[in-house]
Amino acid sequence: MKKFDYDVIILGSGPAGFSCAMQSSKFDKKVLVIEANQDHLGGAWINSGTVPSKALRETSRIIQRYQNQFPEEAKEKPYSKYLMGDLLSYKDQILESKNKKVENDLLKNEVDTYRGYGTLKDNHTVEVKNWEGEKKKFTAEYILLATGSHNKEPDGFKVDHDLVLDDNSVLSLTHIPRRMVIIGSGINALEYATTFSSLGTRVTILSYTSEFLPFLDEDIQKELGTVLKDHSIEVIKRVRDLSISVNDLRGSVEVMHTLKGDKEKGRKYVLETEHVLYLGKKLPNTKGVGLEDVGVDLDEEGFVKTDGTFRTSVDNIFAAGDASGFPRLASASFSQGRIASCEMFRENNSLEMPDQIPFAIYSIPEISNIGLTQQEAIDKGFNVAVGRAYYKNITQGDVSNQQTGLLKIVFDQDTFKILGIHIIGERASDLIHLGQAVMNLGGDIRYFIDHVLNYPTYSEAYRIAAFNGINYVHKAGVKYKKILK
Repeated sequence: MKKFDYDVIILGSGPAGFSCAMQSSKFDKKVLVIEANQDHLGGAWINSGTVPSKALRETSRIIQRYQNQFPEEAKEKPYSKYLMGDLLSYKDQILESKNKKVENDLLKNEVDTYRGYGTLKDNHTVEVKNWEGEKKKFTAEYILLATGSHNKEPDGFKVDHDLVLDDNSVLSLTHIPRRMVIIGSGINALEYATTFSSLGTRVTILSYTSEFLPFLDEDIQKELGTVLKDHSIEVIKRVRDLSISVNDLRGSVEVMHTLKGDKEKGRKYVLETEHVLYLGKKLPNTKGVGLEDVGVDLDEEGFVKTDGTFRTSVDNIFAAGDASGFPRLASASFSQGRIASCEMFRENNSLEMPDQIPFAIYSIPEISNIGLTQQEAIDKGFNVAVGRAYYKNITQGDVSNQQTGLLKIVFDQDTFKILGIHIIGERASDLIHLGQAVMNLGGDIRYFIDHVLNYPTYSEAYRIAAFNGINYVHKAGVKYKKILK
């Protein structure tokens, strides 16, 4: 007689939960996925986050590229020619397709699903309250927490989903705004800023921090500054004391704020806009799940503490995805869920997340990186050299009329080992994987010189950057013949 109803119960059907369910089914395990959303599987990944925002961004990018290619078209703002409903219908089609695929994949792999809010009663029991208020208990040998995250509520104003939007309600806009203020200090702020700017919206970003995206390599930050200037996007930093009101006489929304460290102490600044998009700090969905009652340790911000295999302080309970904290990426969450499953069911498992994972910002143009920045490499004591390739010097950049962009390779000039790759430009999120493969397979910067790359492609940037880096080393005194050995 089996001790438990299931081998594993998964709370949440986002990327971490979905991948854990798929991997566990491959081990012939009995799996139950509990999803709080009554209508859709896939969590924010499919329904309000990664997929829909990137679908809108892709539509905006196509319009921007079309206008770049045909200057006559740029004389008229996109919001005068395109309806937001038409742009979002593309997003809706993708969501419908992805929802069906997730549902079919779970069904095909004989994964059970149940809708409702799950609460841990002990380390093997989950009680689920469905939308009718009925409660039902399920037991499992293992439990995975993949409950995701939510936006922190703003201070000084409220999100009404009409004039003040969040990353969910912005995807239900009925028109393309002419003006928008985005409140946020992170990746999402830049993504939405360039998406709407490419549709003709005049965008201002209000950032609470003193630096905007400070983790980017210094050369990428400089190139990003050019992008923001070209998009006419203003970034105002060190913003404090935000308040929002409606000016009925002018028919606008007024955003009032002060600046930390302002020489004119107490001065209040006012921005007029059509809509405000609030992109607050992400907090984990770990309250009300019963974690404290069963002894699962949380950090100060409420994220679940885990080890390298995503096991929590309770031996049979795992946590992955946004609930387990950094890096809170859909791409990483897929791997985390799989690793957790392998740790549960595969003997002698040694899988862990790799030290180096790629990051991508889906702005227009994209930004992606892996490894160390130039400054980080210097701080770690490497004999650092860099190679750069600007899109304006790449044939594909000319062909596609993409003149803004940079690919930068950071490497050790003693060993030619690649320490980091940083890209801003068209297809950066795809391009990064070529560099990632060379890094992880033990290649060095000479790989891009010794091997043939298709021409014309954006990948040619690796070859140009490699030659640029080698020339730097050569001029620094290393004999060229030695480099080519």
